[in-house]
Amino acid sequence: MFLGTHSPRLDDKGRMVLPAKFREGLAAGLVFTKGQERSIVVWPAAEFAEYAERLSVASRSDSAVRAYLRVLFSGATDEIPDRQGRVMVPAALREYAGLDREVIVVGNGTTLEIWNSGAWEQYLAGQEDNFSDLSEEVIPGIL
Repeated sequence: MFLGTHSPRLDDKGRMVLPAKFREGLAAGLVFTKGQERSIVVWPAAEFAEYAERLSVASRSDSAVRAYLRVLFSGATDEIPDRQGRVMVPAALREYAGLDREVIVVGNGTTLEIWNSGAWEQYLAGQEDNFSDLSEEVIPGIL
């Protein structure tokens, strides 16, 4: 499980050292995809394969499904961390998320998210009051 918030840096080549506590879970390979709110989602390769399998049952006659699948898969790329735990964050995804040297890596349970540090701070500031004030079920049957 991926938990916590970390602040690695991108080097001049667009590489990032994965936080040490996440390396074991990503050692067999990972997949980068575009995420919501202009983040990058980092999936363990096996988890992404399971997600892709679940998506395969969606109706391709629905234009919203087709659009989602096109954007998700066209921007996805797989990677294997090197011995130092570094990964190359693809240039197109760095541009999509507005990444510069300072990034935030957020554990999100079964995935990670990579954010522009300023965008993350702004997003979190806008969500914390909502989170603390939750009094209704957010996820039916669970929360």
